Parts: sequence; structure tokens; C-alpha cells
Amino acid sequence: MPQELPLTIRDAAAALRSGTLNSVELTTGILKRVSALNEAVGAYVTVMEESALEAATAADQAFTGGVDAGPLQGIPLAVKDIIATKDAPTTANSRVLDPEWGKGVDAPVVARLRDAGAVVVGKSTTSEFALGLPDPEKGFPVPRNPWNTAHTAGGSSSGTGIAVAAGLALGGLGTDTGGSVRFPAAMNGHTGLKVTFGRVPKNDVVPLGYTLDSIGPMARSAHDCAVMLEVMAGYDPGDSYAAGVEVPPYSAALTGTLEGVRVGVPIPYFFDAEGLDDEVRDAVFAAVEVLRGAGASVAETVVPYARQAKEANSITMAGESYAYHRDNLVHRWTHYGRFTRLSLGRGALFTAGDYAQAQRFRSFFRRAVAEVFSSFDVLVTPTWAKPAPRSEEMSAEAMVTAPSFTGPWNLTGLPAAAVPCGFSSSILPISMQIVGKPFTEATVLRVADAYQRQTDWHLRVPPLAVQAAA
Repeated sequence: MPQELPLTIRDAAAALRSGTLNSVELTTGILKRVSALNEAVGAYVTVMEESALEAATAADQAFTGGVDAGPLQGIPLAVKDIIATKDAPTTANSRVLDPEWGKGVDAPVVARLRDAGAVVVGKSTTSEFALGLPDPEKGFPVPRNPWNTAHTAGGSSSGTGIAVAAGLALGGLGTDTGGSVRFPAAMNGHTGLKVTFGRVPKNDVVPLGYTLDSIGPMARSAHDCAVMLEVMAGYDPGDSYAAGVEVPPYSAALTGTLEGVRVGVPIPYFFDAEGLDDEVRDAVFAAVEVLRGAGASVAETVVPYARQAKEANSITMAGESYAYHRDNLVHRWTHYGRFTRLSLGRGALFTAGDYAQAQRFRSFFRRAVAEVFSSFDVLVTPTWAKPAPRSEEMSAEAMVTAPSFTGPWNLTGLPAAAVPCGFSSSILPISMQIVGKPFTEATVLRVADAYQRQTDWHLRVPPLAVQAAA
């Protein structure tokens, strides 16, 4: 990419330590790109220029004073606008959320990034309350795919996905309830990690599905996601779901070799689903061969009841999101965007018995998946069935009826990464998904990193962003 700014967190961290670049220069360059592109792509709802430059100045002063807080020091990041930040409002891209919600507070995950020296550039656009499709009538930026602005950027962590792909941040935070880190990573062409449920504390984050939500890193590469997760992960007493599991040095697991790693490729549902694009299927199969070449053993397998798992995840999300929004839906129905209110309102159509049955199935499915993983370290599937559709082709009905290769892993709480693995004939990104056992993010990232050492799909930059940087 013809630019003076680094493309990845790894390269930016090296430049900051070599003295060829400082954080103020890096942050200023990022902010200039935001100014040039944000209207076209809708990545940010709030740009925090003043506080970002203050944080960048502090990072530079720390370097000058011999203080190095780690690889995120001085790195510009985006924060999804359902995560509380003390120096900017949190709106959930909605006219419904109380303007005082989260005021003056950093969510623990944001505080940890700031303590590591990271620079928060702004609050990134999300689907309203992390659900539904954009409603332009509500006055929030409409996220657009930087590879082709007529196409969707995915959701719900769309703004962070756009920012990473277009060089408007070097990384950022997304949340994932049914695929909302992985969808935008897949559609915008970078890496995104859904972590094990409980791996990252999610207090001071607007909920969607209480027992499904997770916060994950989004960045160009598996390496960049690893260094972010080292800071983000770990127990916090404010989150009743947070897991008291030790945080390993994720970046140290990225060895480049996959000797001894067992890769399963579940063919039924994931590779023969109706609507799966041939180019997507072929690209993921080709990526599996790269993993084999890096030393992994590969075998086909079956994940039983995957189709039913998608439905159980949808029922769980519908019930839990409706529980949070029920009173506002009754009294402020039209204040919600027209797509969001219909998606949330679905929850009223399910009974308590439906929810209970979904949880019974959930326990059963977890045991079935654990049996599959007794023979494998990771599973590889497509992330999304097609390259990013045109925006007008997106509908709530299509999301409900389409196959989901991501939702089953929210139901089980397992870690899963979206990794770029090619482009369609229409020059839109294609992504594979790498799924691991509970709390084995290190293995998932190791597999993703080994693949990215052999390919450069994750380093491709949209022409729109190249022109802005020229």
C-alpha cells in the first residue's frame, strides 16, 4: 500500500520503538484518513480527536521516559459503540438508549487497553443495539463496505471492521452474539476473533444475549489479535460470567508451524449448505491445503445437529434480547429503527417453553461437539456462505432463514476466528473460520497465523483506502 503509515499493529509497534514514527504522527495520520473517508464508509459515529491526540502524546512521552507498556502503546484503536468509554458517549447507534448510560465510565476491556498505552480514536458504528440492519432515517452513519460501498459491511461490529480494513484504525473491539465479530471481519477482509464465553469481561457493555455475548479483537492479522487479547482477557468481578482462567501469552504460541495440530473439516451443513457460494467453498478448501502444507493433519468430520444449533442460538438470542428491551418496545416502539424493532419483537413470539427447550438442546449439543473435538484441535469451515451481498439484498428474513456457520459456536461458547482466504470474482473478500476448544484461543490463533505466514489476503487494502492514503 503506497503510504507512510504501517498497516499492522506489529509493524507500527516496531516503528514506534525504532523512532521512525511516533504515536502523534501515527494518530494524526489515522485521523486524517478518518476525515477523508468516514462520510463515504460510515466507520465512526463519534471521532475522539482531542482525547486521542492526548493519549498519543502521553504514549510518546512514556517512550521518551523509558516506559514501554507493551505492543499496544501508542496504537490507534476503534471501540464499538455499545462499549462504555469515559470520554465519549455510548449510543448503541440508537435513539432509545439513555444518554446517561455509561457516562464517565470505561468498560474494563477499554480500561485495560488504555492502561497498555492504546489510543482510542473513536466509537465505531454498530447495528442498533448490535442487532438488525441500518435505518438511515434515525440519523446515524450507515456502514458501507470499503471494497464496494454498494455492498454490506456486515454486522453488528461493522464500524470496527470497516476501520481496520480501510486503515482508519489498526485494530479495535467488536462484540459477537451470533457472529458479529466474524461477519464484518469476513466481509471487509481482515481477522476477527470470537473468544470463549467468559474469556473477556463484558460489564459496562450494552447486552444483546446475556449467555451468548463476547467481546473480541478485530485487526489485520492473527498476531495483532493475539497481542490485543493478551491485554483484554482475564477475570473481572463486575462480570458474573467472567471466567477465572489464566491468560496465556498468546503471541508466544504463534510458531509458524502446525506440526501435531489436528484439523477437522466438517462437510455436512458447513460445506453442502444450500446457498453456499462455489467460490467460497473452493477458497476454504484451498486454505485447508495450505494448513496441511504447514504441517497439520487434516481429516473430514461431521458436527451433528449443526442446523438445529443455529436455530437454538437464534431462539436464545431472541429471548434474551427481548427480555432486555421489552419495556422500551412497548412504550417506544417507533424510536427503534424499523429493522431493529422487528428483530427484537420476534422474541415475543417465542414461549418460555421454546427458550427452555433451546437450553436443553444447548447442553446436548455441547456434549456432541466435545465428542467431535476429542479427535481434533480445530475445525475449519466457511465464515459466511457468500461474499458481501449488496446492501439492498439484506433483510431480516434473509438473516433468519440463511445458514449460519457462526451461531453454533456462540451456543457452545467456543472460540472462533474469521480469517481472510481469498477474493471472489467480483473482488470481495472471502473468509474461513477456525474453531477451537474452550479457552484454546492460542491454538486458534496459531493456526490462523501459520496460514497468514503463507498468504497475504489479510494485507490486501481496498482501492478506496489506497486512494485516500496517496
